Amino acid sequence: MFMGYDFHMGSDGPALIEINTNAGGAMLNAVLARAQQSCCVPATSDHHVGNFDGAVAHMVRAEWVNQRGSGCPAAVAIVDDDPAGQFLYPEFLLAQRLLERHGYHVVIADPSELEYRSGNLRHDGGQIDLVYNRLVDFSLDAAGHSALRQAYLDGAVVVTPNPHIHAMFADKRNLTLLSDPALLRRWGIEQDLIDMLAQGVPATERVTPAVAERLWTDRKRQFFKPASGYGSKATYRGDKLTKSVWAEILRGDYVAQDFVRPSERLVRLDGELRNRKIDIRLYTYDGEVLLAAARLYQGQTTNMHTAGGGFAPVLSIPGNNFRGRAQCAPPERIEAQPVFCSG
Repeated sequence: MFMGYDFHMGSDGPALIEINTNAGGAMLNAVLARAQQSCCVPATSDHHVGNFDGAVAHMVRAEWVNQRGSGCPAAVAIVDDDPAGQFLYPEFLLAQRLLERHGYHVVIADPSELEYRSGNLRHDGGQIDLVYNRLVDFSLDAAGHSALRQAYLDGAVVVTPNPHIHAMFADKRNLTLLSDPALLRRWGIEQDLIDMLAQGVPATERVTPAVAERLWTDRKRQFFKPASGYGSKATYRGDKLTKSVWAEILRGDYVAQDFVRPSERLVRLDGELRNRKIDIRLYTYDGEVLLAAARLYQGQTTNMHTAGGGFAPVLSIPGNNFRGRAQCAPPERIEAQPVFCSG
């Protein structure tokens, strides 16, 4: 559920900088998009927004059928560490209410509240059939996650997304494969697809002692990320690196990705225009886009604390294929005002 693909809009087109298996913010962005639609002309509306609630309910049923073959789950748990203390807790509530409207019994739970006994995963005595997993312990290795981990390994509960899916898609070392045309060619991938990946995925390689000296010398054009990181934690722009941080990177499991400078938009904040960087996130399921959203921020990495930043809707403009750049105003002339919603 809720695969996420994050892009920077580079000078040569969109660049895929990250793949996420538990991308947050979809529920909140659907609310923001609907609010924006209410005050914008229909020509700028995104048809995905109108289908969003039904698509989410379909995801739950489809995930169940994929692993169970038929039927439908009765009880769903939205699971994260200390969910009420999470920054995105409001979207857990939105997800709960959405799924309840579609007939599911839904609880929001900390994994420590789950029990695994007699072949069933339980919460407060009731059986849980499907877990919408928002944990950032992608392998479910933490001690407090043992009940969920064992139920998952035994096939006693449907977990989505799960450790297998994270390893297949979201481990950042996979970007080294997607950006290696020679390897893809040896695997028999069609040349058209290789060309598309070469254009859209910045070159990425693992940081190892064998290439450390070259990467340090070339660091100003690199962005460094931990292989199993999330939320821009412990990520570094190469031109900001110190020797001490570089030593930490060498001790860890990192990848180096060609830096693609994010595009910018002007935001009106307290009556003044301010530059904010943007990235674009596509929320998807089964190869179909559910929703597009943007994040506006300042600093080295994406964050949700920049004044005038945060989530913002992405509006589609019919008839503009974004190739004819002369049709578009120069970036410095485009002003975008994000819509905010509080918990």
